[in-house]
Amino acid sequence: MNKRSTFHIAPCRRLAGCAGFALHAVSLTIVGTILLSVQSMAQSTLSLAPVVFEVTPRERIWDGTVEAINQGTVSAQTSGRVAEILYDVNDFVPDGAVIVRFTNTEQRAALDNASAALEEAQARLDEADKEFVRISSMYENETVSRARFEQAEANRAATQARLNAARSRVTVATEQLEYTVVRAPYAGIVAERHIEVGEMVGPGQPIMSGLSLQSLRVNVDVPQSMFDPIREIGKAFVYVGEQRIVAQSLTFYPVADPVTNTFTVRVNLPDSSADLFPGMFAKVGFIVGESRRLLVPEGAVVRRSELTAVYVVAAERVSLRQVRLGGHYGDQIEILAGLSEGEQVATDPVAAGILRKEQSGSIGANE
Repeated sequence: MNKRSTFHIAPCRRLAGCAGFALHAVSLTIVGTILLSVQSMAQSTLSLAPVVFEVTPRERIWDGTVEAINQGTVSAQTSGRVAEILYDVNDFVPDGAVIVRFTNTEQRAALDNASAALEEAQARLDEADKEFVRISSMYENETVSRARFEQAEANRAATQARLNAARSRVTVATEQLEYTVVRAPYAGIVAERHIEVGEMVGPGQPIMSGLSLQSLRVNVDVPQSMFDPIREIGKAFVYVGEQRIVAQSLTFYPVADPVTNTFTVRVNLPDSSADLFPGMFAKVGFIVGESRRLLVPEGAVVRRSELTAVYVVAAERVSLRQVRLGGHYGDQIEILAGLSEGEQVATDPVAAGILRKEQSGSIGANE
């Protein structure tokens, strides 16, 4: 009985082992199928973009020097002693703000004298008008001679001329008094101060130098071989760090430098377009033609430390491939090496990276 029982039990154990092995195999098959289904779904939702050649503007870049459009030196227009200086170097000055005051004793006295002379001339003219009216009435009644009438008429004209001259002297005196208060011709920053409080100044003496940072331009010397295409196309960009500023307009100097054989091009920038200061160097790119470039969306590029790469999708597999980048063209970037036309790249690097890890995990599980 014991031997028979043992004989029947042993096959049952072997059958149980076979069933467990079959169940494990079925489980692996199901898991693999699920993983492949998940990967297929993920790949179907993965956004792709083709690598294509596109015609883009061809650009040549040279260095330029930034300068302010509004810059200059304010000079005295009258004589006087410096009474007050309201701004110093590196101060921002609003448009029309008072920057310097002079003593105005002489100018105010001259204005008072001119005003008194004007009042006297006005009184003389009133008297001459009355005299002319009286003589005219008598001349019509033939009680005075024509010579007396002409004398009264000439006296009135001369008095009117003296009144006009008195008014002009008042205008000049008022101007001289206003010149004792120096105002900023435009909003800007003080670059240099040429006077001190207590000094005597005269007409034409420099007072303060300044410039406006609101309106800037870049002067660039370009070779004569590139001058014609630059002038014909008339498009330029100024590069400040990662910022690309479109030039507002271009001004071309008509004469070349006889030493360097270069033409100066003035690139005018939009107001308040960048953190630039006069005297700085800036990169200026001029459009000189067109060329075919291999482009991909900029969002598809992965940057990890010194590695620059994209996720390439081929034969339902995702791989990370290193590339060499060129310039930016709108929301796309040029690929100099690492890709070929017609390949597909993932525009969402995060989703592509997750899918690549899932594919690597499924390969390990199948093995």
